[in-house]
Amino acid sequence: MKICVLTLGCKVNKYESDSIIHNLQEKGYDTFDKLEFADVYVINTCAVTQEAEKKSRQMIARCKKFNKHAKILVCGCASQNNSIQFKEKNVDYIGGVAKKIAIANYINNYKVLNFGDKKEEIATLPLVYEDDMQAKQTRIRAYIKIQDGCNNFCSYCIIPYLRGRSRSRNVESILKEVESLPDDIKEIVLTGINVTDFKIDGQKGLLDLLEKLDKFGKRLRLSSMEESLVDENFVKGLKNLKNFCPHFHLSLQSGSGKVLKDMNRKYLPEEFENSINLIRKYFPNAGITTDVIVGFPTEDDKLFKETKEFIEKIKFSALHIFQYSKREGTVASRLKDNLPEVKKERSQILEELDKKLKKDFIKQNSFGKVLVEEKVGEFFVGYTENYIKCYIKSELDLLNKIVKVKIDKPFEDGALAILEK
Repeated sequence: MKICVLTLGCKVNKYESDSIIHNLQEKGYDTFDKLEFADVYVINTCAVTQEAEKKSRQMIARCKKFNKHAKILVCGCASQNNSIQFKEKNVDYIGGVAKKIAIANYINNYKVLNFGDKKEEIATLPLVYEDDMQAKQTRIRAYIKIQDGCNNFCSYCIIPYLRGRSRSRNVESILKEVESLPDDIKEIVLTGINVTDFKIDGQKGLLDLLEKLDKFGKRLRLSSMEESLVDENFVKGLKNLKNFCPHFHLSLQSGSGKVLKDMNRKYLPEEFENSINLIRKYFPNAGITTDVIVGFPTEDDKLFKETKEFIEKIKFSALHIFQYSKREGTVASRLKDNLPEVKKERSQILEELDKKLKKDFIKQNSFGKVLVEEKVGEFFVGYTENYIKCYIKSELDLLNKIVKVKIDKPFEDGALAILEK
């Protein structure tokens, strides 16, 4: 039996999908993550925006085009948020965010594909970390989930309601997974819904965990951080690590103090700027990327201008730009929304700024060490420690190697780089 597991949304979802794949493969099923013919499709959905939920529903039709007789199983944030939208699509199984691994057991109990009555199993969100999922790491870069849930309750965000309260994975479990990684995996990325809130025995524990992981000799990255994590002790501790990659993804969301307050973000622009300055004190060439939401209900032209000017002042290395998406059940959903054309215009303005920021950051860098991940046409492609995407021409086979390069000039969505002899 062929089983296809498809993922929408974040790296946490991808880790959980890979865990489902690993479990099914161990049971003897031909399981993969590319959209092609299959007898069963598992769709791990996303609900961070209305568009993400729409794409989750559309994926059902895409699967049916490959096999109109296929069984469709859905799980994840979109089905947790609203299972009815999938019942209307006549899927065969609906799960939520918790106990995703139960899908593998469900499939295993129906080997003949006679699923019988359509089944809904949306489990209660756990209060402690569910440590029943482990992905089989087959890529050059390994994503390790260390945390789930979020306590921030930003006024625009539905994820805390769908993922539940913050809960951290046991350190011994994390170390055991890293110990089992194949030798050819050169880099580890720690991921979670809110990695900043990772705790050990109820206390902040991210730096302690990184110090333990540093001993494995693999490059270390953090998927995303909050400004609240950045203090002298934390950044100085990162500087003492041998394998930490100086790429910091700090979510800004807005450069306006008023909008940040309305978003229920817990910092002011000047506090965010102080955190950036502290990072650059210890890591002058750090790549610093961020998320920005445009068109939040209380953002007018003046406040958007404040955000644009703040971004220019900080000089991020790249922006992830999102148009505000109303999510029912959140505080912000009760506010009058901005017009779609306003959001689109502001998004386009920041997209142009993003292109300039990327080029400026590339020009500031002369050398880097690239982990080569793939071959694209005539180029070997990978990322420097500070997250510049590099395109390298070479007659040597560079795949899965860390190579030193001279960064030449901006190219495509990254930079041309020359292999150092």
